[in-house]
Amino acid sequence: MPLQRSRADAAASGGGDVADFVALMKPRVMSLVLFTALTGLVAAPGAMHPVLAMAALICIAIGAGASGALNMWYDADIDALMTRTARRPLPSGRITAHEALTFGTVLSIGSVLCLGAMVNWSAAALLALTIGFYIFVYTMWLKRRTPQNIVIGGAAGAFPPMVGWAAATGAVSLDSVLLFAIIFMWTPPHFWALALVRTRDYERAGIPMLPVVAGPDETRRQILLYSILLAPLATVPAFTGLGGTVYAGVSFVLGLVFLILAADVYRVREGAPADRAAKRLFSFSIFYLFLLFAIILAEHTFGLVGGS
Repeated sequence: MPLQRSRADAAASGGGDVADFVALMKPRVMSLVLFTALTGLVAAPGAMHPVLAMAALICIAIGAGASGALNMWYDADIDALMTRTARRPLPSGRITAHEALTFGTVLSIGSVLCLGAMVNWSAAALLALTIGFYIFVYTMWLKRRTPQNIVIGGAAGAFPPMVGWAAATGAVSLDSVLLFAIIFMWTPPHFWALALVRTRDYERAGIPMLPVVAGPDETRRQILLYSILLAPLATVPAFTGLGGTVYAGVSFVLGLVFLILAADVYRVREGAPADRAAKRLFSFSIFYLFLLFAIILAEHTFGLVGGS
């Protein structure tokens, strides 16, 4: 009944303002997508006209926002049950389900068509794949059915640098796949650290996140295992020429810190100290990914790596 009421209330109200529609696009997620796509675009070989580059980035950002809107449309019922998401535009009734669905659909189609027409259809196809994977594979299929939702669904968040790379070159390459792989391996420990703190929220909403299904101890073990794989993987760009000397040093140090924090999460298992350890890893993981991509972006912008 609470789920039915939340859907009915959202459908019967609406009248949201511009800020509500912006919130519907998940601007924080959209900013990360835009940043990683920019990194892929700048790191790609060759030069791209600034106007076309700006058009590509705008289309990618709109596509990311469209994915967020469609995700909120589909998940309005469970969002209403979670403290972290209860004030989003749909469960709070500021935007109707129909408005969100229409808004997300129009932006999805428009962003793909504009990217194809203005830049190239390879990038447009990857953007369409990203949106479709996030909505149909992650949101509609995996999220409510399997604790591997974040592992497999993480591919959606890992595609943007490949889209940016394809926008600049018309194709993908091993280096663009490497950027994808880093985000893909980063996603599970990042989100599972948050899930350890928000386990009751996920239980209440009926989402089978790993701490809910397998328990916190197994989640901590998985976080450590993925972190052990991520840390060396993130140094590989320094050996392929995608990253330079600065990247080599910083990625090594950041990887050590990530491993130390993950080991702390694995070791501290009870009470407030366990929550603090998980929160520290979650917060650092955001800084970790941002700095890795920021260094690659800076090195290519200033010609500090070969081929820039």
